[in-house]
Amino acid sequence: MGIDLQLHDGRPFWPSRRSKRRATLIRQSHELSEALAQLIAKIPRNTSGKLWTVDPYNDTIFNEQEAAAALREIPDLLECCTDDSEAEAIRALTTYLEACAATPGSHLVFAGD
Repeated sequence: MGIDLQLHDGRPFWPSRRSKRRATLIRQSHELSEALAQLIAKIPRNTSGKLWTVDPYNDTIFNEQEAAAALREIPDLLECCTDDSEAEAIRALTTYLEACAATPGSHLVFAGD
């Protein structure tokens, strides 16, 4: 189980050869997917936050407003870290959330597998 992060500059779109639309992917991260999935699984369900809605088995998409709201959950999530890989995963998540929140029209995809 893992969660990859993908930052898109618009509504996520993966073009086919026949499509005239351009790809929206800005950057992605695969390195810390298992640690991120483990941390997301520790978040209590049905809370007032946004991160608990991330599904580690399917894709979950946040727009820039949802990313900004999720940034407020980072301090609590850092307290749940039990090792360096989890702390590094939270730092990477924070970077992606900040970039999404600062870019109008962008979307952050949590690609679960």
